[in-house]
Amino acid sequence: LTLDRKANTLSGGEAQRIRLASQLGSGLVGALYVLDEPTIGLHQRDNDKLIETLKHLRDLGNTVLVVEHDEDTIYAADYIVDIGPGAGVHGGNVVVSGWLDELLTAKTNASGSRTLAYLREEAAIEIPEKRRTADRGKLKIRGGNKFNIKNLNVDLPLSKLVCVTGVSGSGKSTFLYEILHRNLQARFDKRYRSAKIYNVKEFSGSEYLGRSILIDQSPIGRTPRSNPATYIKLFDQIREMFALTNEAKARGYSASRFSFNRPGGRCEACEGNGSTKLEMDFLADVWLTCPVCEGKRYNHETLQVKFKGKSIHDVLDMDVCSALEHFGSVPKIRGMLETLVAVGLDYIHLGQPAPTLSGGEAQRVKLA
Repeated sequence: LTLDRKANTLSGGEAQRIRLASQLGSGLVGALYVLDEPTIGLHQRDNDKLIETLKHLRDLGNTVLVVEHDEDTIYAADYIVDIGPGAGVHGGNVVVSGWLDELLTAKTNASGSRTLAYLREEAAIEIPEKRRTADRGKLKIRGGNKFNIKNLNVDLPLSKLVCVTGVSGSGKSTFLYEILHRNLQARFDKRYRSAKIYNVKEFSGSEYLGRSILIDQSPIGRTPRSNPATYIKLFDQIREMFALTNEAKARGYSASRFSFNRPGGRCEACEGNGSTKLEMDFLADVWLTCPVCEGKRYNHETLQVKFKGKSIHDVLDMDVCSALEHFGSVPKIRGMLETLVAVGLDYIHLGQPAPTLSGGEAQRVKLA
C-alpha cells in the first residue's frame, strides 16, 4: 500500500489488517483481544499471515478470542467453543467446548456438534460431479482500467456460477463495482441509464441479460424501522390482507393504516419505532422501549383489527415458520416466506429490527 492511499479505497481484507497492525505495534501484554471474523475478505495466502499475527499476539502473553468460520483459523486455535445447535431461537447454547486436539482425536463426536463433524471430516460438502458446459453467451470486457487494474481483458460466461478470486487487494472489488456493475447499471437502471461505457474501451454482451442485481456487504437498514418483512416487500402484502378484513372495512381503514411509517395507525409517541431514542452526550445513543405502546408500534384502535385472530403487531412478532403456517392460504405471501426458508432464515422474526441482524443474516435477506 502507498501511505497516502484513501481509506475508502481499501478492500475489506486490507482494512482488517490495518486495524490489526495498529494493535501489534502497541506491544501490549496481558490484554484480551476479541476479533469478530477477522478473515472476512482475505485470500488463503493472507489467512496464513493473519494467523501468524494472532499467534504472535498470544505469544506476547495476551488472550486472543476469535469468532470465526474459517477452517484454517479454527485448526490454529488452542481451545474451541461451539455455540448452537441451530440458529436464532434454536441456538444460544454451548454445544461443546474443549482443547481442540482432544476434540479432534476423541473416538466419537459425542456432542453431535455440526462444526466438529466437518473438522473431523465426518461431514463434507460434496464437489459436483458434473459442471455446466452449455454456451449461453458471454460478457466481453476489453481494456479495463481503474486503480490497480491495467488493460484488463476478460470474457465472463453467462448462465454459470462464476467465481472471481485472487489475493486481497488484487482488484476483485474494483473489477466488480467499477467495471462490471457500473456498466450494467448504465444499461438497465433507469436512474443511471447512459450510452457511455465506464473504465473500459469495449463492453459487450449485456443484450443477453434482462437486469443486474448487486448484493454487497452493506446492512439492510440502520434504524429499527427497517426489518426483513419491509426489505423483501412482504409487509406490503400483509397490510393489504389486514385492509381486506371485515373489521378494517367497517372502520374504513386502508392498507396505509397498518404502516408504522405513516401517521394514523401508528403510535405517535415513538412515531412507529416501538422504541424512543435517548441521545447521550458522550456515549452512543440508547433505544428504550416506548412507554405508551410498550413496543407494539401501533395505537390501540389499529391493534383491534385482527387477521385470523392476530393483530398486525402479533404478525410482526412471528418467526418465519409461524407466519408460513398463518398465511399458508395466501399464495403471494406464502411464496415470499418460502424464499426466506430456502436461504435458512426460518427462525428470524418478520419485524426484527435490521441493526440486530448478523452480517450473514442480512446477506441472506438480500438473496431472498
